[in-house]
Amino acid sequence: MKYILFILAVLITGCSQESETMNGLQSPEQVSLGFFQAIYVDRNVEQAKQFVDEPMQEVLSHYYIASAVQRHVLNLTMTDVTLEIEEIDIDFFRKFTKDVTVIVKLTGIRGSEDWIDDRTIRLRKVKNRWMIVEIMPEKGNRN
Repeated sequence: MKYILFILAVLITGCSQESETMNGLQSPEQVSLGFFQAIYVDRNVEQAKQFVDEPMQEVLSHYYIASAVQRHVLNLTMTDVTLEIEEIDIDFFRKFTKDVTVIVKLTGIRGSEDWIDDRTIRLRKVKNRWMIVEIMPEKGNRN
């Protein structure tokens, strides 16, 4: 019985998020937050391109500046933004999943009002690396 518990503990530890980052693979959460951090906080489109696939890189290149990406790609212009992961549709078997949907909660100022909004993005594991492949249409907002 002790051996079974030991093997189970090793398997659980081996599937943790920390093991992914130690191997150089960023988690879907890190990629999602990195993208929004680049657009809303650092305001650096070139930095954001590292988190998206090639078709989305072309779209970001077209808009060139962070405020244009906020307005035309994300449909949400905000300042003083803080970010957090609201939800992720991934399970215990993360290493076997190829597609993931992540909801990122953005809190900041829109116009002159405090604003809270969510953005849903879809990520895909491409060549052992998570990349944003789609920004999903939004259903509504909260303020």
